[in-house]
Amino acid sequence: MEKLIDAHSHLWLRQDTTWNGKPIRTLHNGRSIFLGEEVQMLPPFMIDGRNTAEVFLSNMDYAQVSAAVIVQEFIDGLQNDYLEEVQRQHPDRFLTCGMCDFNAPDLVGQVESLAARGFRAMAIPAHRLSSPLNSSEMMQMFHLMEQQDMILSITLADSADQVAQMREVISECPQLRIAIGHFCMANPPMTPPWENPLWRDQVCLARHPHVYIESGGVTWLYHSEFYPYPSAIRAIREAADLVGMDRLMWGSDYPRTITAITYRMSYDFILKSRELSDDDKRQFLGGNASHFYRFNNLVNLPYIKNMSE
Repeated sequence: MEKLIDAHSHLWLRQDTTWNGKPIRTLHNGRSIFLGEEVQMLPPFMIDGRNTAEVFLSNMDYAQVSAAVIVQEFIDGLQNDYLEEVQRQHPDRFLTCGMCDFNAPDLVGQVESLAARGFRAMAIPAHRLSSPLNSSEMMQMFHLMEQQDMILSITLADSADQVAQMREVISECPQLRIAIGHFCMANPPMTPPWENPLWRDQVCLARHPHVYIESGGVTWLYHSEFYPYPSAIRAIREAADLVGMDRLMWGSDYPRTITAITYRMSYDFILKSRELSDDDKRQFLGGNASHFYRFNNLVNLPYIKNMSE
């Protein structure tokens, strides 16, 4: 099996933030208060609510995942301090994304500071932003990232406006490496997604040579269908028809998705699919991400047999 790279995952020590005036707080036994509701945020065996690199590495080693990209989300709160430490301790296993405080001034200054701290990528959950991506301040930030050769990991809203704004960003910053997350939200608002022109337009952003798409959370998008996610496989094939399989990358959205499935299951349905070729699987599960994120020292992980086998 080729080396696997997870292009969309999360880490945090504790959730303690608000979104739209509603709290998000770590509780116990993997649960959190999420926007006023108690939910199972983590698997129940993570009893202290700490979603740490050490626990993730154990999952990665078991599932034979060589490296992972750690993105950030507003709903988890800023995790820059912890992720700076993770990047320093595990440079060959993780690429961690910094994130700006978009409620604070001077985005350019914030990016400069994060770059000086060693971050080589920035995460923007743009689907939660009210400000346009092509505002003067945002464009200055993107130009700086292009100059610094930083990667932009971004999730876009299911919005024609944001897709148009992203086209302008790509035109203005043609060398900026961009990973579009959550597989362009491959299920809302229409099923199947390939009949949704907004989804197709967002996918087609990856026709630009420095824009890729990662599938973080695709098992969540098709949770009602569940394993082996035939519609997710169809969405991957449809996206490949639009932009080429060489622009698509696997992402798990760990740890939230593993409340319903194991970490290995988040890619195993792709490995076992008969609708994708061996070369498709090689590119999607690690080959494209290795090139895009420039992982140079991927570890070899042996298969460890389960006691029950």
